[in-house]
Amino acid sequence: MTTYIFPGQGSQIRGMGDDLFPLFPEHIQKANEILGYSIEKLCLDDQSDDLNRTEFTQPALYVVNSLAYLKKMRETDVTPKFVAGHSLGEYSALFAANVFNFETGLKLVKKRGELMSQASGGAMAAVIGLDGDAIQTVITQNQLSTISVANYNSHTQIVVTGFKEDIKNAKPLFEAAGAKRYVPLNVSGAFHSPYMQTAQNTFTDYLQQFTFLTPNITVIANVNAKPYPENHVSALLAQQITHPVKWTQSIEYLLAQGETTFEEIGPGKVLTGLIRRIQQGQ
Repeated sequence: MTTYIFPGQGSQIRGMGDDLFPLFPEHIQKANEILGYSIEKLCLDDQSDDLNRTEFTQPALYVVNSLAYLKKMRETDVTPKFVAGHSLGEYSALFAANVFNFETGLKLVKKRGELMSQASGGAMAAVIGLDGDAIQTVITQNQLSTISVANYNSHTQIVVTGFKEDIKNAKPLFEAAGAKRYVPLNVSGAFHSPYMQTAQNTFTDYLQQFTFLTPNITVIANVNAKPYPENHVSALLAQQITHPVKWTQSIEYLLAQGETTFEEIGPGKVLTGLIRRIQQGQ
């Protein structure tokens, strides 16, 4: 069986979509109307480095991921058994599963990106070489009550999030516990943490105006690493903003379903690398 996976923030790169935009002029026109700027110019020129600003990154990746999926469907008769996306990538997975159309997904990620970009005072860091239990032990023993896990990327690559100063000061504590590396991430806020509650509340209200269909492909949710149930799309998309991305657990769930081929749809191979690490127990 085949699983399509869609990358999230961090996979953006200038030039992405150059092979896709000429194939889908109607989608590009709709995107430009919704966004109020040229998605092609953002992805291909990007002289101002806007592509690395959350409010621009999220719509850009959604468009490129989704068009890459449409191109894939044109070229092959393969229908994936499962789809999953990392954080923002989950929106392209839901689009692929016909939960909403291209335009609705873009409106959602535009709003999501705007809300998340307004968060300030937070920070995130990747902890390499410690598993989830070890990280939780460091947090508990050192009473790091403002720090929590944001992403379970692989068994030993986990992202923590919290106040900027606390994330900075925690570095020696994680290193003393055996972390091989502690890498601050270039983000403006404490994404996927309780500090995003205001953004979640606003996004919950925004979601009320949309109607979502039952997935026609099984979509694995970041929040609980389980298939999306009927009538829970709004709740899970809202919760995703304040909850950790359970990528490791999602891949383990998929591996437990039997032999599957993972194919990354979108720019880069970040998720492919993480899956390889998960399969190797790293």
